[in-house]
Amino acid sequence: MPVAMFALVLTVIIHDVGTTLGFWATRESIFPFHQMMPYFFGTMPVLTIWIFKFTYGRFGMYFIINTILDIGFNFFLLNYFLPNHGIFDFKISPFLSLPITLIHAVVIYGYQMWQDGVPLDAKNRVASSMQPAVAKPLFNQQEDEKED
Repeated sequence: MPVAMFALVLTVIIHDVGTTLGFWATRESIFPFHQMMPYFFGTMPVLTIWIFKFTYGRFGMYFIINTILDIGFNFFLLNYFLPNHGIFDFKISPFLSLPITLIHAVVIYGYQMWQDGVPLDAKNRVASSMQPAVAKPLFNQQEDEKED
């Protein structure tokens, strides 16, 4: 599953939990997604792809850029722009939602590393000289090579 799709699924889960707990409420929605913001299905996956394209492999750069974008998202978009236009009611402080978005960013970065096999890379380095049984030469081939 690409990282943008995983981020979308995780964002929808976080939004459902936040709506259930009363952290926010959507006043203007897209049909048939009653409580979902259009941002989830448009801008957010595209931004995720672009951020990963330019910063993947450099976690520090990824985290700095994502923090800057999350601050703009939490303090401007969620706290000022969407409530003033009657689209969204944000009932918690942006200082409380910022850690949620930063944890979300770290989780999707970890997911992409897992998909690329980076955490498993240490195991591969240790066992790089081992071959599966299919790759080993057959018994007859070994005898032919010894005779030559």
